[in-house]
Amino acid sequence: MVKLPWLRAVTALVCSVLLSACSTLDGPRAAASQLPPLWQDGGAITLTDAFARPTRPDLLALTPEMKAFVARYAPADAGARQRLLSLHEAVKGQGALGVVYDPVADGTAADVFRAGAANCLSFAHLFVALAREAGLDARYQWLEVRPQWTRMGERVSVRLHVNVMVRMPAGEQFMVDIDPLQSRDVAASRLLSDVDAAALDHNNIAMGALAEGDIKAAWSELARALRLSPGLSQLWVNLGVVYRHVGQLDEAEWSLLQALAVDSGDRSAMNNLVVLYGQMGRDGERDFWVERIERHRDRNPWYHAWLGDRAAEENDWSAAREHYRVALKLNPDDSAMLYASGIIHFRLRQYAAAERLIEQAIAAASLRSDIQGYRTQLELVRQRQLADTQPSVGPGSTRI
Repeated sequence: MVKLPWLRAVTALVCSVLLSACSTLDGPRAAASQLPPLWQDGGAITLTDAFARPTRPDLLALTPEMKAFVARYAPADAGARQRLLSLHEAVKGQGALGVVYDPVADGTAADVFRAGAANCLSFAHLFVALAREAGLDARYQWLEVRPQWTRMGERVSVRLHVNVMVRMPAGEQFMVDIDPLQSRDVAASRLLSDVDAAALDHNNIAMGALAEGDIKAAWSELARALRLSPGLSQLWVNLGVVYRHVGQLDEAEWSLLQALAVDSGDRSAMNNLVVLYGQMGRDGERDFWVERIERHRDRNPWYHAWLGDRAAEENDWSAAREHYRVALKLNPDDSAMLYASGIIHFRLRQYAAAERLIEQAIAAASLRSDIQGYRTQLELVRQRQLADTQPSVGPGSTRI
């Protein structure tokens, strides 16, 4: 199947768990109900103040215009697959809704429908709402983007991305996305509940408020987010950032440790603790977390894949092969890593290994577009192998 913008068919759902949550949420939930007040301008801002703020409208509520849109473009008498494809085309098509990507365009499904602009999360609100109105099984999906490092091996970015997974009655599944990631850039994914999606919406509002210097709003929105989903570690990390921003360093430490109680491998929490302990002059604890981050990095398959990519950029294919060997030992079933390793062996003219790895990548892949690309490359490997094993024919000779 040809890959469409924003819409990709999959044959199996990737279910890698992004957050290694505690066996119970009782601890984080209790902590979320007892957040230390935020002190600003000589006064305390409490949970009572946070929850007194205006209530966010229902993220998935449909207007009469939205219901009419679904009835027109995804009529009930059409099959499920046709309803999805038609609805998708109507949402993205310039002749219909024509929603465009805007990284700062937060809002509800109704907001996006009116404005015609969305970021990944607000687009997900829109499509989930419309798809469910069309009788489709649509859910939020969380993707963790493959991390990046500097040349010195220091992790410099963590990015999370939300799209929509739609499951057909026969089991076929589609991912719908306003700003699609390349499959090789996805490190992990999992389905999100509507409650978690609402918590992330509060988180986005909080980060926008923090960028504008509205610390009270940032803290309040994170308090609301944590009341909904205390098991999302990045909410605790962002709360720690807010506390540190106003100089409440003990509270910042407490919040970051809560993040690690939820997810002991949360790299952002570790990085923030390094910064915090450096600021507090607690060098021993800072050094502990620096060492912990390095150990965690060295156990991260994507770090070794990144090293392999760096070596490949320098045409050092032997070094790239070894880095990817380590990456695959840590994560042996990742189709993107298997394919990249196959390409490296192909560059080294190790065709049997290249063929084996690309075949494994095809077996592990879920996106049809990836499978098609891998098969094309596999055929090229076989053709090159055949050409290289043919005996050469000298001038004036005839091959029989």
